[in-house]
Amino acid sequence: MIAIRELDHIVLRVVDLERMMRFYTEVLGCPVQRRQDEIGLVQLRAGSALVDLVPVDGKLGRMGGAPPGKEGRNVDHFCFRVEPFDEAAIRAHLERFDVASGPAEARYGAEGEGPSIYLTDPEGNTVELKGAPYPASR
Repeated sequence: MIAIRELDHIVLRVVDLERMMRFYTEVLGCPVQRRQDEIGLVQLRAGSALVDLVPVDGKLGRMGGAPPGKEGRNVDHFCFRVEPFDEAAIRAHLERFDVASGPAEARYGAEGEGPSIYLTDPEGNTVELKGAPYPASR
């Protein structure tokens, strides 16, 4: 069994980054948490979660295909915070349902950098399962 604690973050692919940032920061009050302009990623704080904005013309955005619209998607993936993050148990559980998953890697989420695994649901949506952040000394 996988124990989902909460939604960690959602990643939106965007055409007009500045317009989307104004909406989320000014209208909804989500402050900028972190920027990685070299890869095309702006992370906004939304309570205990993050809203990641990925411009479609940036490094990460180009990997997602067509821009949002009738023929393209605007949600890259969503992430569930799981506790405990027992990689072996998670993989065994997924295998029972014949669900393939990617390698566990260190990724940044709402609570900081920690282990995560990507998998795909039956409709092709990417789901990230994220563990607790690594200790600060790492």
